[in-house]
Amino acid sequence: MEQNKTGASITYEFEGNLYINMTNQCPNRCEFCLRNNSSGSLYAKNLWYHGEEPTKEEIWQDLQARDLNQYPEIVFCGYGEPACRWDDMMWLCDRLKETGSHFLRINTNGLADLILGRSAALELDGRVDAVSISLNASTAEKYEAICHSKFGLKAFPAILRFTATAVLNVPHVRMTVVSTMPQEEKEACKKICEELGADFHVREYIDK
Repeated sequence: MEQNKTGASITYEFEGNLYINMTNQCPNRCEFCLRNNSSGSLYAKNLWYHGEEPTKEEIWQDLQARDLNQYPEIVFCGYGEPACRWDDMMWLCDRLKETGSHFLRINTNGLADLILGRSAALELDGRVDAVSISLNASTAEKYEAICHSKFGLKAFPAILRFTATAVLNVPHVRMTVVSTMPQEEKEACKKICEELGADFHVREYIDK
């Protein structure tokens, strides 16, 4: 639909769902990140904001221009980490829930607590129907080695705390890993998910 001032898509369709390109900001520099492997046009014409990002009101205006009832899911994501605009995202969740029984999902790296300095998952109750959290490793050291978070070794335990809280406040919570991960590491990550009460999902690695 609409594009922001830099020509980037604010929302786009993928596999029948509607995705909201919240931000290009991210505290991580993951080695497998799609941003390192594509031009920003894999899912939409352009997802790079290259400067000023849309306000929450501009995102809401874009959403209102669509027939939202046609989408099984409305997904908050971005060519970055949507939790970097957490308060705007929660505002949009409230607007969406006020206007219909839309199924809302957040795709996140699970670092919202460190980004915001508070227990963010507590705020999802009644707002979000599903959360997909990128786990990507089975230990803090392995996570840091591939995700290069600005939070260092604090990142991994924060993800586990966020997930544990989300499980208590969101109907559907899953943690994901990339398909290129060694099988032994996948099994270790699956065990972590089971202990936290989250579903486990292997997502295909994208290299184009």
